[in-house]
Amino acid sequence: MRVLLQAHLDTEKTNELIRSGKMPQAMQEIVGAFKPEASYFTATGGVRTMFVVFDMQDSAQMPPLTEPLFEKFGAEVDYTPVMNADDLQKGLSQLK
Repeated sequence: MRVLLQAHLDTEKTNELIRSGKMPQAMQEIVGAFKPEASYFTATGGVRTMFVVFDMQDSAQMPPLTEPLFEKFGAEVDYTPVMNADDLQKGLSQLK
């Protein structure tokens, strides 16, 4: 299932990683673990935020993917099932 993960990163924890020079490597490792279809980075609600679109094969993937976000970034995380245009068309074709 295609999933959108939204993670709001704690400012103090990420500031520490940036000052130490460890932020690029930490981000690369965490995002890479998702094997994302797409990933985006911005600020929402005044905090650093990342969006990752990836294929979740099994809900058991949630702990190993999410725990590093909590531990390294003090993140608040949301998962949302999403569709692309092809998925939407497939779903709509099943409506009667």
